[in-house]
Amino acid sequence: VLVEDYLKQELCDNRPPKGKFDLFATEGGTAAMCYIFDSLQQNFLLNKGDKIVLFAPVFTPYIEIPEQARYLFDVTEIHACKMTKDGYHTWQYKEKDLDILKDPTVKAAFIVNPSNPPSYGLTDGLMERIVDVVRNDNPNLMIITDDVYATYIPHFRSIMAELPDNTLCVYSFSKYFGATGWRLAVVALHENNIYDRMLKELPAEQKEQLNKRYSSISLHPEEIRFIDRMVADSRQVALNNTAGLSLPQQTQMALFASFSLLDRENAYKTKMQQIIHDRLHTLWESTGFTLLDDPLRAGYYSEIDMLVWAKKFYGDDFVVYLQENYEPVDVVFRLAQETSLVLLNGGGFDAPEWSIRCSLANLKREDYVRIGEGIASILHSYADKWKESLKK
Repeated sequence: VLVEDYLKQELCDNRPPKGKFDLFATEGGTAAMCYIFDSLQQNFLLNKGDKIVLFAPVFTPYIEIPEQARYLFDVTEIHACKMTKDGYHTWQYKEKDLDILKDPTVKAAFIVNPSNPPSYGLTDGLMERIVDVVRNDNPNLMIITDDVYATYIPHFRSIMAELPDNTLCVYSFSKYFGATGWRLAVVALHENNIYDRMLKELPAEQKEQLNKRYSSISLHPEEIRFIDRMVADSRQVALNNTAGLSLPQQTQMALFASFSLLDRENAYKTKMQQIIHDRLHTLWESTGFTLLDDPLRAGYYSEIDMLVWAKKFYGDDFVVYLQENYEPVDVVFRLAQETSLVLLNGGGFDAPEWSIRCSLANLKREDYVRIGEGIASILHSYADKWKESLKK
């Protein structure tokens, strides 16, 4: 009850849809991802070769899991490639690119919102477009939204608030409360949903297989709802009685939820957002690059596209020189060698190859000065070598 109220407050901006959400507490967002992929396939809602859409850049497991031999989904990526007229990333999607979701053969869409690594929430226009597509063109589209960074955007509203029937929502307490080791997350699914309906519409042969699979836990296995099947699948059905989290984990989750529900002044949330944004601005000010104001930026991570700044400072010829003479990962390796601080290359998240992903959650403010200055120094050192090559 506490966690459901917490999700309605934080993910639905206190304006939840009618009805209740059923919750499956999992061992962090990691387990939630594994269980979702597993149960969707076990229950014939996603089958090998089915079409799915990934909103990219995206957390790497969403890229890698569909490629495994067990799944081999037909994956199409929509990229957050929208830019301003001045050539700056907005890290948003083009509305016309969402039209691929109209295709009824597209079975599922996976999105991290706010995104990882860019760390931006969807615009109202994009949200409205997704709602329109589902309601008018693809009513059986399964949407899996990973909203673990939601609390870093004021008045955030999840897809689960707008399309509760279609949405499986993953939420983790780890980021907001700095409690990664506790492994506290939930999968939320509205009591009225397309997953349960589609199970009832499966062919007789598949229903028979599933009835056999779940027969040890119910006299009427055909009536077991999808979220309860996820719980059973998480323990290979046979160990369904031991599924879920330990009592200390459940207690900690309830304490976190109740703390936020009682914090009427949002003092904790305001402080957390302030800490993240202070570090973010410190990082960017230290690079000398321009950070655009954006109310949809969570700021938990920051994505820095080196080619954008190479072009801004030195022009297109320098960009060509970089691409022809260096590997995109050279920047992060040099940064590690020169500052002893480790960032990730954005290409692994299907972000622009020359982008760098920096977490604002892990280090002290002064470390972000070192990172920013290090990034700028590396870029300008490349430029110095380029200028020398021109002289030669």
